[in-house]
Amino acid sequence: MSKFHIVKLGCPKNDADMEVLKGLLEKEGYTYEKVPEEADYIFIDTCGFIEDAKKENIESIFEYVSFKEINKNIKVIPIGCLTERYFDEILKDIPEIDGLFGVLSPKTIIDKLKKKEYYFKADTPESTYICEVRAKPELSYAYVKIADGCSRNCAFCSIPTFKGKPKSRSIEDIKKEIDFLVQNGVKEIILVSQDNTLYGVDNYKKQALPDLLKELEKIEGKFWIRVMYLHPDFLTQEIIDSIHLNKKVLNYFDIPIQHVSEKILNAMGRVKKKEELTKLFESIRKKPSVIRTTLMVGFPGEKDEDFEELLDFVKDVKFDRMGSFTFSKEENTKAYKLPEQVSEKVKNQRQEELMNVQSKISQDIMESYMGKVLEVLVEEYDNGIYIGRSFLDAPEIDGNVFIKRGSEIELSLGDFTKVEITNFYEYDMEGEVVQNEFTKPIELF
Repeated sequence: MSKFHIVKLGCPKNDADMEVLKGLLEKEGYTYEKVPEEADYIFIDTCGFIEDAKKENIESIFEYVSFKEINKNIKVIPIGCLTERYFDEILKDIPEIDGLFGVLSPKTIIDKLKKKEYYFKADTPESTYICEVRAKPELSYAYVKIADGCSRNCAFCSIPTFKGKPKSRSIEDIKKEIDFLVQNGVKEIILVSQDNTLYGVDNYKKQALPDLLKELEKIEGKFWIRVMYLHPDFLTQEIIDSIHLNKKVLNYFDIPIQHVSEKILNAMGRVKKKEELTKLFESIRKKPSVIRTTLMVGFPGEKDEDFEELLDFVKDVKFDRMGSFTFSKEENTKAYKLPEQVSEKVKNQRQEELMNVQSKISQDIMESYMGKVLEVLVEEYDNGIYIGRSFLDAPEIDGNVFIKRGSEIELSLGDFTKVEITNFYEYDMEGEVVQNEFTKPIELF
């Protein structure tokens, strides 16, 4: 039977999609091949969000096409967001590929493979699916896509143009998938979509994230639930309360505010202004919580005073975790033709200054945990040191906890342990395993 290899590019939603596709392929008798040049099929799940990502994705496609020189029987098939957005252009400019799929559900991809139809773009993006089967997990955490598509129409974002309108999965289907993952050893479930506050607005006719979290809380077993991507304009008190009250749900709020200058927010198409954002964060922090945000610098029209206002806000709020990116000029967005474009040099200077400010804030926050005990999910072992994450840290984007242990203490990857923090860095911490069974971790919920 045929062997396949999967390349995951872009965001965690792609990871979730590809784990479902992997499971379906294995169910059909295909075998997963870790060495790409030895596979019969190479599926490349692409990202089409910003210019840098697009360039990297195109380079990756050419890289995997080059493997045909080693194995002429390989079929290289890009799929996903980039191919949905530039389907005809890719067909024309990269004739070396052996197939091309747009944003399709994993089941549709399987159906096309059975018919040996290797080129297909649906009239409407198939950005969600029923999870009939998923590959057995290899990591202690797993991304679960609860919805996809977006109707927010932020001026800088191209996603609605190739993902389509919001589409939510059913609570029952999501719960079934997560139950499978937990039964197979996953200790952290990460809920993802374009905007999790949109969950349920299509099929349940309301913001149904609180209902979903309440149901997921009923799944048996010791595991965390982390909720990502909460649009600040639509983050309600009900959603905040549901994150705070459900014990399996981590008090981790990923809220990409992008900016705080009223002029820039208006141009971006964002609603909540600086004072409202401040109140929102104060409401969240009534209980011990982590607030992560993403900020954009260099949006058209951003002046020095707008950037300084953003810096001052970051210093005042003191985000626990923060990411940033520079404005990318994307076709078919409202911001594409806006005047007063900011130079790349200025964008990069502002981003560097912003992250330098955050670096100092992060060190102060890390220091505040000195001597405290955190529950840590142990995930790696390297050169005598165990590496894990606490509730502070989402995988791949945040920090780690480096764990020292006594010779009499055994740790297992994928288990939770109590760690007393003894040292800190810019974004990471060090700690020692707590041997006293009566020591309780810091109260987080």
